Amino acid sequence: MSLLSAARAALRVYAVGAAVVVAQLLRRRLPGFAEPVFPRQLERVAIVTGGTDGIGYATAKHLARLGMHVIIGGNNEGKAEEAVRKIREETLNDKVEFLYCDLASMRSIQQFVQRFKMKKIPLHVLVNNAGVMMVPQGTTEDGFEEHFGVNYLGHFLLTNLLLDTLRESGAPGCSARVVTVSSATHYVGELNLDDLQSSSYSAHAAYAQSKLALVLFTYRLQALLEATGSAVTANVADPGVVDTDLYRHVFWGTRLIKKLFGWCLFKTPDEGARTSVYAAVTPALEGRGGCYLYNEKETKSLGVTYDLELQRQLWARSCQMTGIADVTQEVF
Repeated sequence: MSLLSAARAALRVYAVGAAVVVAQLLRRRLPGFAEPVFPRQLERVAIVTGGTDGIGYATAKHLARLGMHVIIGGNNEGKAEEAVRKIREETLNDKVEFLYCDLASMRSIQQFVQRFKMKKIPLHVLVNNAGVMMVPQGTTEDGFEEHFGVNYLGHFLLTNLLLDTLRESGAPGCSARVVTVSSATHYVGELNLDDLQSSSYSAHAAYAQSKLALVLFTYRLQALLEATGSAVTANVADPGVVDTDLYRHVFWGTRLIKKLFGWCLFKTPDEGARTSVYAAVTPALEGRGGCYLYNEKETKSLGVTYDLELQRQLWARSCQMTGIADVTQEVF
């Protein structure tokens, strides 16, 4: 990717971010803006990746407050111990725990799934939340570009390895749910099937591509679940622009604006988590999948995300990269 192309990718990402910030400010001024009330979720189990801080922590906390058994998947044991302690104290829910899962390692993901399944418990909600944003060029343990490997491929593999448990846990009228956190950045993303590793590196383009891939994956997953009659749904949650530590790698000017004005321009992690929690528990989405949700409302994602052939090709390529069988070939 040329310097000019990289600059254009960066401008597109920042333009989307600015537009989302303006929309957030306008929404906060609207009358009737209030936090939704969700039903209790007793006897239900959730996994939240990246639940040690930011949006993931807020999501795990809200689900625990509703009575769910919450398992936080993450790669920082020190942060995890503190997160579990705080959530238990705040929610008075002792069914909050941590299992190590490094999404930059397929081996770690497989071990996480094995440890979870050894518990012999159901899984009603999987929140694919963890991610990296605009990091310097690097690769995962398995040699994948970091944004694509962590944000997308890690969750692709994790979801597929847990699908059998999700199917067993869901029931008609009480579906299991997969909630995948994407971003408005996907609107400026471009998926290059011939260069998923972003060989000509732009952090902005790589991040946007990973978020675009997550939307395509969700729609293909929902089609698979419907075709096989599974009581599982898959939806995308867009949290908006949220004040988290993910911004530590962005342009210094953006970090300065965040530091000075983040309190009024950006959502708090609790506000950012609302759409994920909504997708995980609201009765309004019972049995409904394939939705792109922003501010607890369904909206349209980028037009290319509805391209069935692109969904198919990405899924097939992802199966090859993660070494799992492409079960969709037997279904469609």
